[in-house]
Amino acid sequence: MKIQWFPGHMYKAGKEIKETLPDIDLLIEILDARLPFSSANPLLSEIRGDKPCIKILNKADLADPTRTQQWQDFLEQEDGVKTLALTAIQTDKVDTVIELCRKIIPHKTTANKVMHVLIMGIPNVGKSTLINALAGRTIAKTGNEPAVTKRQQRIDLHNGIILCDTPGMLWPNLENQNTGYRLATTGAIKDTALKHDDVASFAGEFFLHHYPESLKQRYQIDTLPASDYDLLQLIGKKRGCLRSGGQIDIDKVAKILLTEIRDGTLGRITLETPEMMQTELAELTIIRAKKEAKKEKRKKNWKSER
Repeated sequence: MKIQWFPGHMYKAGKEIKETLPDIDLLIEILDARLPFSSANPLLSEIRGDKPCIKILNKADLADPTRTQQWQDFLEQEDGVKTLALTAIQTDKVDTVIELCRKIIPHKTTANKVMHVLIMGIPNVGKSTLINALAGRTIAKTGNEPAVTKRQQRIDLHNGIILCDTPGMLWPNLENQNTGYRLATTGAIKDTALKHDDVASFAGEFFLHHYPESLKQRYQIDTLPASDYDLLQLIGKKRGCLRSGGQIDIDKVAKILLTEIRDGTLGRITLETPEMMQTELAELTIIRAKKEAKKEKRKKNWKSER
């Protein structure tokens, strides 16, 4: 899946992060608790080195709490990584972020030195909302759509910590198709990047297998259909999403389903587990190997024809 949505400011931000990193003491990555793997930027693991990192599973109030704990246990197996499950709008709890920063870098606190913290996250993950809560004032522009923050900025929290904010960055080529659909389901990718009905079909199939009771309760369905197509048809009939001639308006149904997933109307859900991701990564390794083999074969054929 090649989602062509990688604005120029994101490319520039990637370069700026690499240039800024030598002066950074600690990294904070904001993840969506509903998809902790898919919302993680692979750039971070490449550039972090041995610098400590706090991974904040934000929007935890929308996520399945059991799976959130599974993800925290899994992520903290990596050296230098600590996690927090957080809801950014709970301003009374954001102080735990500051406390953890000081605990991880104690020498900066005791020596009365300034701690430089790089904060990053993909679009629409709640990074700007969290920054405003940490600062106790409106610093970063917020919005319920991707790519609000356009440039890197430094924010003095006036407590011995300076935050280096970065634009939300997506990567240009999502090799794992499921990752792309999960990001689209939560709204991390602009709705213009993929068709609503395709995303809703992916989400519908996932809910049929993992959260069937949520579908039954929300849409008053006694017996769920077997396929995502039939599910969207059924929801359309329940909600009166009809075109002339009695046809179901699938695009309208898709928007209803995605909106109710995103705002938590369908309950607290998580779209992936560590086990699912390990399986998909193994499959992706095989796909990459096959592509590389084809590439090498084309090179050999080209050389033999010269």
